[in-house]
Amino acid sequence: MAGKGETWTTIESDPGVFTELIQQIGVKGVQVEELYALDQDLLEQLKPVYGLIFLFKWRSEKDDRPIDRSPAAGEVFFANQVINNACATQAILAVLLNNAGRIDLGGELTNFREFTAEFPPELKGLAISNSDLIRAAHNSFARPEPLVSDEQRAAGEDDDVYHFISYVLVNGTLYELDGLKEGPIALAPATEGDWLARVGPLIQARIERYAASEIRFNLMAVVGDRSESLTARRRAAEARRDAAVARLTGAAPPAAAAGAVAGAAGTSGLGDLGASDPLPADEGALQQLVAELEGEIERLESQQAEEAAKRARWRAENVRRRHNYIPFLFNFLKMLAEKGKLKGLIDDAAARHADKERREREKAAPGSGGA
Repeated sequence: MAGKGETWTTIESDPGVFTELIQQIGVKGVQVEELYALDQDLLEQLKPVYGLIFLFKWRSEKDDRPIDRSPAAGEVFFANQVINNACATQAILAVLLNNAGRIDLGGELTNFREFTAEFPPELKGLAISNSDLIRAAHNSFARPEPLVSDEQRAAGEDDDVYHFISYVLVNGTLYELDGLKEGPIALAPATEGDWLARVGPLIQARIERYAASEIRFNLMAVVGDRSESLTARRRAAEARRDAAVARLTGAAPPAAAAGAVAGAAGTSGLGDLGASDPLPADEGALQQLVAELEGEIERLESQQAEEAAKRARWRAENVRRRHNYIPFLFNFLKMLAEKGKLKGLIDDAAARHADKERREREKAAPGSGGA
């Protein structure tokens, strides 16, 4: 467990926070996207999807599903949660470290994975708690605490406790990874092509099971860098368009075409363009293809602009999250008090609040005509 001075603070569940956290621990080419529905079409557009992270309000319940203790499950990176407040970061790590062959983890996280490969789940969890790199990245998003820190305040019975679990595909099996359990739970055989379709109903069933008493859920996808993916797709579309135009005009095909299309391999959406298909010989078909590609390029440029704006918004929000506004507020209130204005503002606010409560009571009274 982390000792005094090595605590893990509560951080906000937000894709911008998680994306920057991932970058701070040295991982490249990955971001987090919030999902508002289990929409297979949307998930297809976000590919590659490395894993899903589900946030829900935790409650104690019996779970009879067996822990997978097979040799195949030994290939899964699974760590017990031994740190308070680190649930979100641990869920992200579960996705990243189970995609080591597909993601550039960076030197530090690669070494961490190799060092802990033979550790049992509890020791993996302890290793996470003792990682200066991971803890520093996590705590960089700590919220300023004006009075009582999270470490000084124990959770009460009425407090909401939220928990994160991960869903990943490892060696042909779809797994649920919950750090509060003893090990991974094997959900179903799956492939890279169908695991998202398989996991959707399972998450939906969990949501429906809690629906009577729970309204807050959060689902996020750990995906490839959207800017890189959109750039590769746009360049592939431009290269194919240029090749089609060259055939129409009888000019030599551009040398960059093949490389651009090859560089976009593995990204979603290129199948619609027929990127690897031979160009049509018919002039009318070529003209139609050029028009379609122009439309696709325009759409991708628009998506790139949206992605750039979103990243800028994330950066600005993260700066605000880290800034401590408390000294400013304290001094502002102190200045108002010194000028004799604070008491009047408090009295006005109290009067408005009392008036609002009175109107609500009158509206709720029998015969008032209220709903």
